[in-house]
Amino acid sequence: MKGIPVMFKDRREAGRRLAELLEEYSGRDDVIVLGLPRGGVPVAWEVAQALKVPLDVFIVRKLGVPGQEELAMGAIASGGVRVMNDEVLNYLDIDQALIDEITAGEQIELEKREKLYRGNRGNRPFPELRGRTVLLVDDGLATGSSMRAAIKALELSQPAAIVVAVPVAAAQVCDRFNRLGGNITCVCLETPEQFHAVGIWYEDFSQTSDQEVCELLEQDFAI
Repeated sequence: MKGIPVMFKDRREAGRRLAELLEEYSGRDDVIVLGLPRGGVPVAWEVAQALKVPLDVFIVRKLGVPGQEELAMGAIASGGVRVMNDEVLNYLDIDQALIDEITAGEQIELEKREKLYRGNRGNRPFPELRGRTVLLVDDGLATGSSMRAAIKALELSQPAAIVVAVPVAAAQVCDRFNRLGGNITCVCLETPEQFHAVGIWYEDFSQTSDQEVCELLEQDFAI
């Protein structure tokens, strides 16, 4: 968007800069980084490498508004969790049958990616999170629907703390996560007043491929 200053060259640079805000978690045995595929994984990989802690993925699928797929009306996550954006739903008055149809389609995609990312790693089981501090990383927060679904699902694993960590976010969304209280905090490197969309703050916001996600996970587990 014209007149908007670029904050990050790409997701990898954003991850390195984000890691500087998370130094207190460096080298801790109880800490794990979970990236939200696909775009959050390059960011999360850089964070995990800088902090010298393990990396894994937590799969969330956005439920896009028909015809406006970039606008999230909700999200689903592993474990059958679904979180809806009531503000969007009320404004657009989307039929429940259509919501259920879109949810079913995204559930199929979620299961495919679970098999793809974990199959490449010898069907490695999901890590034990009970009592651990989880750094939940994405490339940005717009509505926060995907992140809310991830948090709701992760809470079932009883982590000691969940730290939402992103390079850029809408200020009100970051504030909303920090107001959740309990064991949830939010670290946002940049919170521009006029947010618009995550992608405009990156010089290169090209789509992250499944192959790149798999390669980054393989690199992490080879170290």
